[in-house]
Amino acid sequence: MLVTVDTGGTKTLIAPFGENGVVGESIKFPTPKNQNEYITLLRKTLEENFGDQTVEALVIALPGIIKDGVAVWCNNLEWRNFDIRSALSGVLGGTPILVENDANLAGLAETRVLDPMPVSSLYVTISTGIGTGVITDGHIDPGLRYSEGGRALVEFEGKVQEWEDFASGKAIYEKFGLYARDIDSEHTWSLIADRISRGFLAAIPIIQPDTVIIGGSIGTYFERYGTQLESILRQKLPSHIPCPVFQEARHPEQAVIYGCYYYALDSLAA
Repeated sequence: MLVTVDTGGTKTLIAPFGENGVVGESIKFPTPKNQNEYITLLRKTLEENFGDQTVEALVIALPGIIKDGVAVWCNNLEWRNFDIRSALSGVLGGTPILVENDANLAGLAETRVLDPMPVSSLYVTISTGIGTGVITDGHIDPGLRYSEGGRALVEFEGKVQEWEDFASGKAIYEKFGLYARDIDSEHTWSLIADRISRGFLAAIPIIQPDTVIIGGSIGTYFERYGTQLESILRQKLPSHIPCPVFQEARHPEQAVIYGCYYYALDSLAA
């Protein structure tokens, strides 16, 4: 059995995978903002549900920059230099604990299920914040694993801002007063497409991915703004830089846990 933990800015999802690769019954709880409260709740939940079972690996996904098992910085949770691997040491006996950025893991999962699998893909999750993951030849790109696309500095409404500050799900709600599920206006979705396009216009010429995959809570509604988004990019990208193929994530809300699963398999096989 493999146990995966998707720690989001608002909720945490825990899901086990059996030997057949099928995801089991998941557990959810609101993500505590306090690191100690998070560890206490997570440790208790893991011990109560999996403490008496054989777990080959525990994979923790966090929304931030992860280096050697340490969350250097998680923007929406405001966690800094959080050594989660040490904090969870021994939680399931000798089970190895793997820690990785959530968008990298989601990109890994969503790229692996594509047929044919692209050589290079850019995964973008748009939910509470914006996260990015670059996948090359079916693996998290080692040179770009610490990249934070949501932190890209873009000029919008007359000032330089981080992409996430005006195009994330949180920013969209603050601007329009509605969650994505409640937005029916084509005009509003056109405005949202424009906001989302700004970061892509900065990232695509640098990365030049074959495929872009959009996930997260806003990714769930890709059909409402995807056509407008691609139209903007085709109009504004330089003629010698092609617009990538855009895909909606197949598991927009579960991509991270599937990425945890693939990451564990790769790590155990190494």
